Amino acid sequence: MAVVAEHALPWLMPSLRPYWFSLGMYGVLVFFLVSGYIIPASLENRGDVGAFWVSRVFRLYPLYLLVIAAVLVMAFWVPVRQEVPRHPSAVAAHVSMLLDVVHTGALADPMWTLSYEMVFYLLVTALFVGGAHRRSGTLAIAFGVVAVAAGLVLSAPLLPGPWPAVAACVAFLAGLACLITGRFRTVAAYALGLMALVLLVFGSFVPWFGAAILAVMFTGTALYRWERGTGGLGPVVAAAALVAAAPVWSIQAGWWWVQPDVWITTIVLAGGTFALGMVLRGRRVPGVLTWLGLISYSVYLVHHPLLKYLNALAGDLRSLTPTGQAAVALGYLVALLTLSWLTYRFVEAPAQALGRRITRRRSSSPSPTGRDIPVPG
Repeated sequence: MAVVAEHALPWLMPSLRPYWFSLGMYGVLVFFLVSGYIIPASLENRGDVGAFWVSRVFRLYPLYLLVIAAVLVMAFWVPVRQEVPRHPSAVAAHVSMLLDVVHTGALADPMWTLSYEMVFYLLVTALFVGGAHRRSGTLAIAFGVVAVAAGLVLSAPLLPGPWPAVAACVAFLAGLACLITGRFRTVAAYALGLMALVLLVFGSFVPWFGAAILAVMFTGTALYRWERGTGGLGPVVAAAALVAAAPVWSIQAGWWWVQPDVWITTIVLAGGTFALGMVLRGRRVPGVLTWLGLISYSVYLVHHPLLKYLNALAGDLRSLTPTGQAAVALGYLVALLTLSWLTYRFVEAPAQALGRRITRRRSSSPSPTGRDIPVPG
């Protein structure tokens, strides 16, 4: 909901938008910490790379594709973002979800975060297959160092043009088939992990930022290790300091939300929120928060296209009285939550159920190698 507020407030209630921290980046950082905490544990508990990727595909892609289709249909009334190339490489980038790391704008603005989620999945898979997945603290620090270094020397992607998006899409689809079927799984995992790393550092719009995001995600994993008694808090503190310092001397740091005071405040708030969640975990959660958690992916992907359509339909709403702005904002929120519940109920939930059925069928059949991959370590 923080990301929704970041996008909606400038259009609906601009006087309420804070500038002492970034609402949107706060929400994104909390999400990446949670993802870093949960995703490796999910893969390790399964011990099955193929099942993990089936679950990810059916979790992410159905709604993602629906939103893409909706944006394209809406293009008759609301033009597609200028950041989206009018080139076949844009299709390739959307197929792989590697949008930001192949310097391609997304059809829906919030989709950029899925690029780093996908990079994280690919890296975690390679680490798991190679038995190096427990080195979370070291990886968090390493990506923090890369973020600082990239900020000092890189001002633009070193892999320009449309070809990285096309090549990455082909490699991703071929590798994904190998990961799911089990054929050449180890080679595919290593190749995709290496590709993800190269694209992150040399293909991203803002190289230091991509590395900082991965440092945050592996910090979430390091916290999971610490909670389980298999890691310390030292790497967490070191990685956090590196992420906080990354934009200070960076060549690409002209945005208001990466100015040192705003950036560090946002990081502290995100870390504090995650820590509070860990402390309160296990306690009873109000039903409304549980419901919001269920529909959160729908809210995240749907809110921006819906907001653009509202602006195209109603015009500039900033000239309304405060009461009028509040009424429109409330109507938008009700419409967003209703639509998000519908997409969860009729798109997300059935797709996830189908993914689980496919996983169960896979587990009852012998793998191509005659065995599942054991949990390394």
